[in-house]
Amino acid sequence: MLIDTHCHLDAAEFGNNQAELIANAKAAGVERIVVPSVERANFETVHTLCDKFPGCLPAYGIHPMYVDSASAEDLGVLREYLAEKNPVAVGEIGLDFFVEKYDRERQEYFFFEQLRLAREFDLPVLLHVRRSQDQVLKHLRKTRVKGGIAHAFNGSIQQAQEFIKLGFKLGFGGAATYSRATRLHGLLRELPLSSIVLETDAPDMPPSFIERPHPNKPEYLPRIAEILAGLRMIPVDTLARATSENTLSILSILSA
Repeated sequence: MLIDTHCHLDAAEFGNNQAELIANAKAAGVERIVVPSVERANFETVHTLCDKFPGCLPAYGIHPMYVDSASAEDLGVLREYLAEKNPVAVGEIGLDFFVEKYDRERQEYFFFEQLRLAREFDLPVLLHVRRSQDQVLKHLRKTRVKGGIAHAFNGSIQQAQEFIKLGFKLGFGGAATYSRATRLHGLLRELPLSSIVLETDAPDMPPSFIERPHPNKPEYLPRIAEILAGLRMIPVDTLARATSENTLSILSILSA
């Protein structure tokens, strides 16, 4: 079994083809798909998709690249979804310091408030950590949560170890399939297998074997897994089993 721990099934690139996407993913061996939201406007869409399609599991949160249009009222709506809609995590939340135009102070306010909600509801979090690993870690040390997944991890081995100490798994996907991704290759070889989970971030982060501008899809996860297993020099079945167990240990509601 494979689990895609990060897939934006409601993205505009997919139109209304979710049934086909999910069927193709299941045919390829992807049994479960975690679907994070990014803003209040898509909380209900994510909920509806996950309610309609077995094996799709929702997370609710406000993405750092959407906080400029978010309000304190949105946090109240988020609380309602966390209380009533059976999420597997709070997410996608975090910080993004790659895009300079985004207000860092506003990002940190919403991140802190969502960490508080995760702690209130005893939920793990799905973290966005682009160019912000150290600042995210700083917040996590101040506001301890249940753990979760550092999505699309691309930090140092030292930063990876700090996330692991705080109860986090690290998400790897299409970015690691490129020959030039030497940092990611080094991390994949050095990190304990118990710390790794798989993701597509579909429709984003297309793997090396997909011709742009075609979107990434959850059905590509098995081939991504094959490439990552090759980097670790282990059988793909070993990687699939371990990463699924890792995901279940963090997102415990998946095994309910």
